[in-house]
Amino acid sequence: MENRPKTTVILAMTADGKIADFQRNAARFGSDIDKNHLEKQISMVDAVIFGAETLRAYGTTLTVKNPEWLAHRQQQNKPHQPINIMVSAFGEIDDNLRFFSQPVPHWLITTEEGAKNSHPRFEKILTFPTIKEEKINLSEAFKHLKEIGINHLAILGGGELVASCLEQNLIDDLWLTICPYILGGKTAPTPVQGLGLLASEAKKLQLVSLEQIEEEIFLHYQVLSPSPNDT
Repeated sequence: MENRPKTTVILAMTADGKIADFQRNAARFGSDIDKNHLEKQISMVDAVIFGAETLRAYGTTLTVKNPEWLAHRQQQNKPHQPINIMVSAFGEIDDNLRFFSQPVPHWLITTEEGAKNSHPRFEKILTFPTIKEEKINLSEAFKHLKEIGINHLAILGGGELVASCLEQNLIDDLWLTICPYILGGKTAPTPVQGLGLLASEAKKLQLVSLEQIEEEIFLHYQVLSPSPNDT
């Protein structure tokens, strides 16, 4: 981890493990308690990162508004808001989304080809090569983020981005909120998408904490480092 930021996945999911319905609408099933939990976690990082589909679904990002957490950021000499980074190999996004009028730094991680399609409303565009299946080389991207001073990164979805990060061994821990709903649907997205892993390749987790608040369960897992035989 010394050559990349610490990375934390933060996601809410239903009791049956869905992060959105089968139409991939924005997930609004988390309570105000979960939203406050998300805001607190975001307040502690240097940047948040998410896929284009996640941004399209919500149209906005969650900003830090709590005065206590804003003051804590100031005490740590952090900017008012974390950098918001969209990841897209194609770089295309509707520039009319409210996201672009929110008071956060707007960055894009893409490919050289994707940069040609991107909108100038991104203040910074970082390009990286692709690896297998035309996925962005996130190992190189995260290494660069570390070099420019991003030491803690929150990954907010979606499932394809989380899968790519797991495949490249780029996730340190996960905060998963289990919400009291069932969505079902074989095409409804889950926290980890992609092709999936064989049972023999499963990523191993260690439970750090478990807390129930009203009807929701907050799980904090650490991703165990792969053994030499897994790499």
